[in-house]
This record gives sequence, structure tokens and C-alpha cells, in this order.
Amino acid sequence: MIMSNLYIKCLKSEKIESGARYGQFLINSLRPGQGITVGNLLRRVLLSDIGGTTITAVRIAGVRDEFSIIPGVREDVLEILLNLKGTVFQSKSTDTQFGRLKVKGPAVITASSIQGPSDLEIVNPNHYIATISTNGVLEIEFKFEYGTGYKLAGQTFCDKSEDFLQMDAIFMPIQKVDFKIENVYDNTNYVTERLFIDIWTNGSISPEDAISSASEFIIDLFNSLLQNKFTQDANDLETANPVVPLNPHTNIAIEELQLSVRAYNCLKRAQINTIGDLLEYSPEKLQELKNFGRKSADEVFATLKNKLGIVLK
Repeated sequence: MIMSNLYIKCLKSEKIESGARYGQFLINSLRPGQGITVGNLLRRVLLSDIGGTTITAVRIAGVRDEFSIIPGVREDVLEILLNLKGTVFQSKSTDTQFGRLKVKGPAVITASSIQGPSDLEIVNPNHYIATISTNGVLEIEFKFEYGTGYKLAGQTFCDKSEDFLQMDAIFMPIQKVDFKIENVYDNTNYVTERLFIDIWTNGSISPEDAISSASEFIIDLFNSLLQNKFTQDANDLETANPVVPLNPHTNIAIEELQLSVRAYNCLKRAQINTIGDLLEYSPEKLQELKNFGRKSADEVFATLKNKLGIVLK
């Protein structure tokens, strides 16, 4: 049972360079051993189950593939895609959305030039994307998606008719999580633990909201387990999924039996490669194999019994 005076406190919350956020939290009055349990669980959920919105595909005017060079633009397409990955977005929507960028040079292009839906906010508007050194125009269309974890670009183009160039997408807004545990002793030498959690985000979510979302995710997960417990009796499970006992020796190669050359060659010619194959033959059927006489059969029966405890009936 968790102690009734358990509480969480925000010790630090600050912005760091490029719009990223850092927060430190204290969870107090944990029983011995609970610190590592709570710390590990929160860290795993924060890093893998908190979602975000990012660019997953682009369409650049006049570009056929990711190895192209755009006239008048200092960066090639691969460099532009890499720079776009560093742009951080905040959105309340989980739907697929689209945006665009159109800039006439000469100009230095930053993330602030991206025009998207009204609920899509750019966290780091000063983030560098590209430089146009002539009076040319750079025009890019963007596809924004919400997700968790990361997604590798499965193919070059999403759809040949759309010519959208896929990008590796990192949805995770949490960049790093650390925690440490300290013991606390009272006047009666009773021990409790306190847990310090440090959270770094990319700025699209505050550390306070991140730890709240992680806690809600954990609560929902275990509530789901409680609501769906014992949906089937053990007898129902046995009926629905009958378990077929497997012979532990089934996949052992017949070479392990170390038979004589004659007996071994006869079995291999009959495509008997494992003990499982051998057990499919009755003693009578086994002796019907070409050049496999009574002596070879007795050798196989004795070896199976002595080495593996298997008796052919």
C-alpha cells in the first residue's frame, strides 16, 4: 500500500537554448524499493508513449529525388531535409495536416517561413533551413503527422502521383529522462525514499505536462487491465487453445545419436534428419527402408532408449 502522504513537487522548470525545456521533480514519501519501480516506469513511458507532431514528408517544386540540387540554393535537398528535421512543432490535433513554404531570394530561410494550420505552432521559429543566393524561388509543401516513437522512411516517395518525399520522423517530444533515489531517515530511524526525476523536452511540451501525461497513461493502462480481468475461465482457455505437448527431443539431429555408418546412411537417404522424423516411423516401417536390416533397427532402438529414454513400440 502506497503511503497516504505521497506527493510530487516541481523543483525546477526552465527554458534552455533552441526553445527546449528542462524540469526537475521530487516524489516524496515512497516506501523502500518503490523509488526504482516508479522511476523506471515513468522514464519508460515518457520516452516511448508520449506523442508529438512532426514533418513526415515534403514536396519541393522542381525536385525529383533527395539527391537533387536546387539552382540558387546553397544547400542540396539532403541538407534541407536534415535541417527540417530540427524544426519543432506543437499541435493539439492528431490528424494529418499540410503546410507550405514559398520564399523568393535572395533570403535566409528559417522555420518561421513555414505556413501551417492555425493550431500548429512552431516552437523554434529561428531554426535555420536554407539560404537562397539568387532571385530564385524555393517552394516546399509539408505533410505533418502525429505519432509516438519514430518512423523510418519506408520508401522514397509516399505516392508517385503525389511526389511527396518521405522523411525519417522523430515524434518523441521527450529528449532525455534521468532519475535518482535518496533514502530519508526520521527520528525513529524509519526509512522512506524520495525520487528525483529530471526531464528534458524539445519544447513542444512542458516537463510538467509530460509527467502528468505519463501518469495518466499509466493509470489508464492499469485501469484497462482491471476492467478486463478474468474475461475467460481457465477451462474456456484450455478449450479454445488446446495445448499440444511437444517432445523435447523433436528437433535433435540424428547425428547426435552417433549411429554406425550403415544405419546413418539409410536414415539420411530416407530423408530422416531429426528425432522427430524418426519417431514418425513404426519399427515395422523402419525395417522396410532399403538396406536397413534387423541389425540396424536394433541399433537404433537401443540408442534411442539408452541416450534419450525413448522406447519405440
